[in-house]
Amino acid sequence: MNAMDERLRRWRLVLGGGAADGIGCGLDGADAGMDAALAAVYDDGGGEGGSRQGGLGTSAPRVARWLGDIRGYFPSTVVQVMQKDAIEKLNLTRLLLEPEMLEAVEPDVHLVGTLLALNKVMPDQARESARALVRKVVEELERRLAQRTRAAVTGALDRSARTHRPRRVADIDWDRTIRANLKNYLPERNTVVPSRLVGYARRQRSVQREVVLCIDQSGSMAASVVYSSVFGAVLASMRSLKTSLVVFDTAVVDLTDRLHDPVELLFGTQLGGGTDINRAIAYSQGLITRPAHSIFILISDLYEGGVRQEMLRRVAAMTQAGVQVIVLLALSDEGAPFYDHDNAAALAAMGVPAFACTPDAFPDLMAAAIERRDIAQWAERHTQPG
Repeated sequence: MNAMDERLRRWRLVLGGGAADGIGCGLDGADAGMDAALAAVYDDGGGEGGSRQGGLGTSAPRVARWLGDIRGYFPSTVVQVMQKDAIEKLNLTRLLLEPEMLEAVEPDVHLVGTLLALNKVMPDQARESARALVRKVVEELERRLAQRTRAAVTGALDRSARTHRPRRVADIDWDRTIRANLKNYLPERNTVVPSRLVGYARRQRSVQREVVLCIDQSGSMAASVVYSSVFGAVLASMRSLKTSLVVFDTAVVDLTDRLHDPVELLFGTQLGGGTDINRAIAYSQGLITRPAHSIFILISDLYEGGVRQEMLRRVAAMTQAGVQVIVLLALSDEGAPFYDHDNAAALAAMGVPAFACTPDAFPDLMAAAIERRDIAQWAERHTQPG
């Protein structure tokens, strides 16, 4: 195939059937299959009424074949995008309740969010397949994120316990001690004389920080709910932290007792419904016993259906008591969603910035919170501010 033919072939695949009629390029073999798979979701008719030329109908076998085709033609990242678009554009949510469909799809965070939203209407025969799919995604996220989170949190706790009077030689931080005493370098002896030591306090076995994750489970926060549950389970596995997790819509549900199993935790959520942030914060306040050693993380788009002024007063009271308050508009890879700009501005005026955070940045955010660094400055460097 010469360069011109290859260029026409690529344009034909990009434009689709009707739009590419004038370029005089046909497709066969794998190209024709790829084009048909794309047309099923993305081709809209240009005739009267704009009727769809492709489409998957409502046939589960046809959808299952399509899912198999796209996994053969495209890499998994593209497959996940096409699945998400098909669910939204072609209204395939009902078919996801069928076990054979769940076994055919490529699992990702967005699909997990869709399944959680369908949890209450899911037939029993599909439930086990759904749990297996959710567990596969959760285990992959844990492999990706758990080690970095534990390392960042443990390092931050060690740094926050630094002392200038280490009790044992093993507790001395030699690198920092040398840097702190460079002015005492003796060139004739080629050595540094330490006038002060820098080290770590004896590692405490008791709880050093209380962490409360308060998660908005409205429909737009689906990916954030998934990531928050995984991080909550990782944090709960660390004995130096006391981790609580609550989810809310117009009611508040404490899922702390499910943190040992993030899949069970996720199936305890109920995506959708209204939002009462004030009630969720009020409940969370009751979980905090040591304000000066506590981190409260609210994950919400801030569209308050409850009492706004009371919500803001509660946040102000928590910060005045010494709680490190963090508001995340999203904890996902998509960046900031639609959110209430007035509430975000009101929180920022109190010194509580609202911003979107990616899962990869969250471990460092936890470290910054433990060390009580300026979260607003951290957000400017690492995230998408609100």
